[in-house]
Amino acid sequence: MAEVVHVFDDQVVFNGQLYTAQVATRPDGHLWEAWIEFRSSDGWDVRRTPRETTQPDRDAVVYWATGLSPTYLEGAIRRATDPPARRVRKVMPEPTFESPAPSPVAEVVETDVAVLDPFSVGAKGEDLLRRELGALAGWHLRNIVRAYDLDDGDIELEDLTEGELIELIVAAVQPA
Repeated sequence: MAEVVHVFDDQVVFNGQLYTAQVATRPDGHLWEAWIEFRSSDGWDVRRTPRETTQPDRDAVVYWATGLSPTYLEGAIRRATDPPARRVRKVMPEPTFESPAPSPVAEVVETDVAVLDPFSVGAKGEDLLRRELGALAGWHLRNIVRAYDLDDGDIELEDLTEGELIELIVAAVQPA
């Protein structure tokens, strides 16, 4: 059951009206919650704040109340007359599907796809071919060898370094 544990001697002025302030409290489970009530001097306007504090016992609420300043009470009456908007957590609906729709364009996965045509680039000069091949990773070089059948089949491409792959491609592209 709620009870008043402290009445302030000084009145609070809000919007030109005088208010008497008091702290009320009640047990809430194992704790005590407290709020501040304001009564206008004519008795027609009575307001209260949301919970201002939670304390372990009634005596702690009394101690808290006796330490409140006039400035605190001014803020409290503002909270009592214009409480802050409460945030309401929006409940999100459940998704209908577990994944996005498939892409409208089917992905084509090709193996041994060459990123450049060594014969086309080699026709422009060996230096250009070497520079272009030198910019590629080993797996690109292996794909060029496979795509253009530049090995005789006896070579294990995975064992060759990038330099050896470049030499193999350049040698295969050069006119006989």
